[in-house]
Order: sequence, then C-alpha cells, then structure tokens
Amino acid sequence: MKTNLIFRQLFDEVTWTYTYIIGDINSKQALIIDPVKEKVDRDLQLISELWLNLTHIFDTHIHADHVTWSWLIREKIWAKIVLWKWASIANPDIIAEDCITMKVGDINIKIIPTPGHTEGCSSFLVEDMLFTGDTLLIRKTGRTDFQQWSAEKMFNSIKNKLYQLPDETKVYPWHDYMWYTMSTIWEEKKYNTRIKEDTTLENFTETMKNLKLDYPKYIEVAIPANMKLGMQG
Repeated sequence: MKTNLIFRQLFDEVTWTYTYIIGDINSKQALIIDPVKEKVDRDLQLISELWLNLTHIFDTHIHADHVTWSWLIREKIWAKIVLWKWASIANPDIIAEDCITMKVGDINIKIIPTPGHTEGCSSFLVEDMLFTGDTLLIRKTGRTDFQQWSAEKMFNSIKNKLYQLPDETKVYPWHDYMWYTMSTIWEEKKYNTRIKEDTTLENFTETMKNLKLDYPKYIEVAIPANMKLGMQG
C-alpha cells in the first residue's frame, strides 16, 4: 500500500460486514466502499476527524442484509455514487464500464466485474488491496442461491479473474465471520474451503448447491431499498 494512502476498515456487528474508507493524503479526497446506513454517523465522524473530503461512494453489489447509505450521504455532502453497469439500481452518478480504472485524487481504483453472487457484483482493486464484496470471502465465497445467482459465473469470476492477480494481493471482503479481517490471494487459492486453485467447476457447483443456508434476516427490507440506493418507502 502506498504511503500516501489513509486506510480504515470498519465493522458492523449486526450484519458482520466491513466498510472501507480510503483517502489520499495529498488531495484529501476519499472514497468509501459498502457503507451501512446505521453507521452513517460513525463513518462521517471518522472522515471529518481524518480531514478528508468524501467524493465517491462505491457499492460492490445490491446487498441483501443491510441497507446502504449511498443515497443519504449523497444528499448530505454531494459525493458521487459509482456502480458497475450491470448492477440494476436506480440513478447512480457514475456507471462504470468493465475493467476501467478510476481516480479519486491520486488513488487508482480498478473495477473488476465479478458476477455470481448477483449479476451486478464487482470487485475493486486499489494498489495491492482487493475489495471483493460478497464474491470471494475469507476461506469461503458468497452464496449463489438468490438474486440472479450463478455458481458458474462466480467460479469464473474467482478462478479466471481474482485468482489471476498476484499472490501477495491483499483480500478485503465484505463479510467476515472468522475475525480474520483480511487474507491474500495466495491464502485463498490454497485454503479456501469452497474454491481452491485446483477446484473444478463441477466440484464448486456441487458445493454451492448443498450449502442450504438461511436467507438473510433483512432481505425483504434491504433489497428494495438498495435498488433505490438506500431510499426506503
């Protein structure tokens, strides 16, 4: 990670999710990844304390177990909402194309389409840090049993895109149930319980089919709200 970057990883204990703030020391411009509505005051306070100007909001996908505060923060401070083009959602400010690189101050953000958990999932590469949303988790993956899911697309996203990045690339997921906080591409290729470097599509598909997970607790509220950038009602 460059020395001119400010980086913070923030946790929501209710949904077991991470939010990330990345700032450029020189320009004071900053971005936030996967904000949680209930944590808006915490996040804005930290951004203010770090003397940063939040200019961009990135969501990795349409979340099913929390409501984003993208719309709310745009209303408060006019930050621009960035979404990959296949994230079916209303009125983002910037619709990102496949594999483009955006700049926030001197921060380069490469947008990598990683569909599978949802059709509109994307991951963000910032220097040697990879923000994987609900695609590649620590020792696991996101689920593929609702929201335009596809185990085959997730397999391709991980094996043929994320696992092709340098082994030392740091992995920062959206969910973490193990308190590991981060991983690396090398670790996941070797130790991920659902998809290792040598896992076949057939094995991965069978694994995902047999997970039998409960639906997210807040799905009926979160998805309709997140389709409107967090607006409810």
